[in-house]
Amino acid sequence: MHVPLFKKIFALLLLISLSAGSWAQKENTFAIGAESFELNGKPYIIRCGEMHFARIPKAEWKQRLQMAKAMGLNTVCAYLFWNIHEKEPDQFTWTGQSDAAEFCKLAKEVGLYVILRPGPYSCAEWEFGGFPWWLLKDKSIRLRTQHPYFLERAKKYLLAVGKQLAPLQINHGGNIIMVQVENEYGSYGNDKDYMNIIKANLKEAGFTVPLFHCDGPSQLKNDHPEDLFAVVNFGSEPEANFKALRAIQPTGPLMCGEYYPGWFDSWGRPHHKGDIQRIVAELKYMLDNKASFSIYMAHGGTSFGTYSGANAPPYLPQTSSYDYDAPIDEAGNATEKFYAIRKLFASYLQDGEVLPDVPAANKIQKLQAVTFSSIAVLSKNLSKPILADTAMLMEDLDQDFGCVMYETNLAAGQKSSLVFKDIHDYALVYIDGKRIGELDRRKNKFSIEIPARMHKSVLRILVEATGRVNYGYQMHDRKGIHGQVYLFENGKQTVLRGWKNYPVRLGEVNIPLRYEALSNQPATAAFYKGSFSADKLEDTYLDMGKWNKGLVWLNGTCLGRYWNIGPTQTMLVPGSWLKKGKNEVVVFDLFGTEKPTLSFLDKPILDVVNEKQPELHKKDNQKWVADAQQAYAEGSFANDNKWQQVSFKAVNARYFCLEALSEQKGQPYTSVAEIVLLDDKGNEIPRSDWKIVYADSEELGGDDGNAANVFDLQFTSIWHTQWESKSPKPPHQIVIDLGKNYTIKELKLLPRQDNANGRIKDYKLYFGQTLFKNL
Repeated sequence: MHVPLFKKIFALLLLISLSAGSWAQKENTFAIGAESFELNGKPYIIRCGEMHFARIPKAEWKQRLQMAKAMGLNTVCAYLFWNIHEKEPDQFTWTGQSDAAEFCKLAKEVGLYVILRPGPYSCAEWEFGGFPWWLLKDKSIRLRTQHPYFLERAKKYLLAVGKQLAPLQINHGGNIIMVQVENEYGSYGNDKDYMNIIKANLKEAGFTVPLFHCDGPSQLKNDHPEDLFAVVNFGSEPEANFKALRAIQPTGPLMCGEYYPGWFDSWGRPHHKGDIQRIVAELKYMLDNKASFSIYMAHGGTSFGTYSGANAPPYLPQTSSYDYDAPIDEAGNATEKFYAIRKLFASYLQDGEVLPDVPAANKIQKLQAVTFSSIAVLSKNLSKPILADTAMLMEDLDQDFGCVMYETNLAAGQKSSLVFKDIHDYALVYIDGKRIGELDRRKNKFSIEIPARMHKSVLRILVEATGRVNYGYQMHDRKGIHGQVYLFENGKQTVLRGWKNYPVRLGEVNIPLRYEALSNQPATAAFYKGSFSADKLEDTYLDMGKWNKGLVWLNGTCLGRYWNIGPTQTMLVPGSWLKKGKNEVVVFDLFGTEKPTLSFLDKPILDVVNEKQPELHKKDNQKWVADAQQAYAEGSFANDNKWQQVSFKAVNARYFCLEALSEQKGQPYTSVAEIVLLDDKGNEIPRSDWKIVYADSEELGGDDGNAANVFDLQFTSIWHTQWESKSPKPPHQIVIDLGKNYTIKELKLLPRQDNANGRIKDYKLYFGQTLFKNL
């Protein structure tokens, strides 16, 4: 049959058009298959690494992404922190350091896909877990629940995220391939309806790529909706942890959502490091088993400003340096760990992937010292006070960050004690302008001796907020003095009233300051202004070793917090934030200094601790006497890193003792990551009021083996018996005061997760309504 030429041409063009459309469709798809992820219709292994654009100067985003690509990653994972995008209700910011879209576009330019983690909760050792502070102005709010106000604000935020980032999904020509729902919610709650609400918000925001959620291996079952893909977070033993994932998700690709090559640092505790050989071996295991992963962190960066967070209980604020012992260091340069991982990944490249050269290292310069010229004493720069019968919380003063100075009068009197219900977080106490001591939430130090007063005196309490809790049940972390302040004198208790509340806002916005020439002012809380000259716009480090505690600003931008207790003794100064010629530095120091000096270094100091480490829980007069107690239950734990469960006849008790009789490999050590007790209805007994009464042995020198780690909600921190100088043999005991009597029917114990050393084999359990004999 004869077909006209124009019809042949039309048919050919139609075929080309359909083919092109089909090709375009395949070239812009990402899906979760029955056995693997599928990129453009082909199986795909995600080699991802986490980095947070808020922790990197914007001018350096591209360099960090290029470093990630050069390490062998094909994807970056990025949290969004709600509190840098909506600092005040309905006032959204998506420019400058908050330009999430630009970060994603740069990642695409470099050749990286993006996994987006928008929250609303992030954790990440970031102030308040990413939540904006103003949520706490609502006294009724219950975070991460179906509380109406929380859901209303979270939805508004997520819809705003969608306007910025939904157009950058892979199916719209962008590079966002997956979006996370909430974050590790199973460690906080088990309301799957809440999870589905957040998921629905993300869909309404326009996200159509695969959604997923993440959790630790033991928490996955708590929040896993059947139609939401799950990934598992861990720092060791991938085989066992992937088995936990398979228990709740039998099919689909395996993925570790957070694989830890290091860990974050807390003030006053040793710097953390991750073993390179173990990390490479475990990454290799995942690659050999076609499992995907995200290295948390590939590059940590810095929690600039007042955005470093805290864990609780016990309350431990985190350092501004978020180096994390990551493969790419805080300044963006390659480490030994980087090259070891790059070498491994070079053997696992997929079709079309090329390992680029490593970018030239960022130069680190050492500048001339700062010259200080002026001072602004805090007490001379206080704003008009807010008068109230009681001390007011920071949030009630409509304040985000910084300090509050509280003032009231004390009548003449004898030596006495000031007692507080709670201080969030650190305070200096003054009588008539003289500092008499300090209070510290980290140490549960909420009382102080007051000297005798011959006349009416002025009491001032300067309270500093050192980071809202970012993880766990104590996240409703309002700052300042909580509750009444009591004066105890001659056996009489008096409530102090008539307070002046002075907000001292610090961080991105500071209180107005009036500087005067630097002379011989005594050391007191003050701002010190100085300058230095720079010829090159290269990174450097401030050496804060001669200062005490406070904040630093460079050319008006807050670099973060410093504290001489360590482990961090330096502050990164990004070269992109310098000016050629004269630069201005302002240092706020709570204690002040008579001779301000500040120099620069070309290397960081991340591991010098100048604070006495936590005291042993075993007192001199305490001794566990086994013959004086009767075990309520006993048995043996399995030799693995899974949660161990022990059920027994219900018992009413306030005190609990775990006695480790032996270790799985016959070693003298005992280690435990977490302990959970369940009541007779299967509910978890609150751990917020738990206290360690006794631990026969703790390693507090070579490691953080504090017994209180067993209820800190962190599966990476552990109770570890002594090993550095000596290694006492078992049995080992830990005794916990639960705060009040509970009916207890089950124990859940999580062994240490990073390796098998110290895992308990044989055990005994003891319970009592009163404290055990000899303790």
